[in-house]
Amino acid sequence: MTHGFSHSQIWLALDALAVQHGLTPSGLARTAGLDPTAFNKSKRVTSNGRPRWPSTESLAKVLAATDSTLDEFVQLISRTEASVPPAGRRTIPLIGFAQAGSGGFFDDGGFPVGGGWEEVGAPAIADEHAYALEISGESMLPVYRQGDIIVVSPAATVRRGDRVVAKTREGEVLVKELGRRSGGEAELISLNPAFVNRVLREEDLLWIARVIWARQ
Repeated sequence: MTHGFSHSQIWLALDALAVQHGLTPSGLARTAGLDPTAFNKSKRVTSNGRPRWPSTESLAKVLAATDSTLDEFVQLISRTEASVPPAGRRTIPLIGFAQAGSGGFFDDGGFPVGGGWEEVGAPAIADEHAYALEISGESMLPVYRQGDIIVVSPAATVRRGDRVVAKTREGEVLVKELGRRSGGEAELISLNPAFVNRVLREEDLLWIARVIWARQ
């Protein structure tokens, strides 16, 4: 079933197909009627490190769900290289916005940690610690809508007027615009005018990171 292509190329092609349809790997699996974890990175190798290939049945369901042909999928495979994403792109960790406030996903510096992340395609980004959040809820309308993907760079310099993700010491995660930052306080301006702005003491913030890209 591999037609001479490598294990990495097959999985990268599935990731690329998901990106084409505005989906995460788990979203692609759900759309195809499969277990949402079927395409997770952890499922791509066995416990003893042997490559695990997607089944012919899984591929058939994915092609049917995305209205794609086998030839189109083979073309996606051909555009990948054995160990890297398609040119100009890379994969980065992804979690849902609602999960971001849970423990175990970030260290105290705002860098992604732990094994509960999925992966999603994104433009080539210099920050090796960049990650993505899938938006949920209405608090970021009309800038970001349900299902939009934002890419966050913990290493990027944050300035007034930037759209940012901030996490408080109480575990709350906010997506806002950074306003004034002085006197030991940070003003976080709501993207949705129906929600109030926040002024938080710097000591109450664990970290603030800049949003550098969005897929809408």
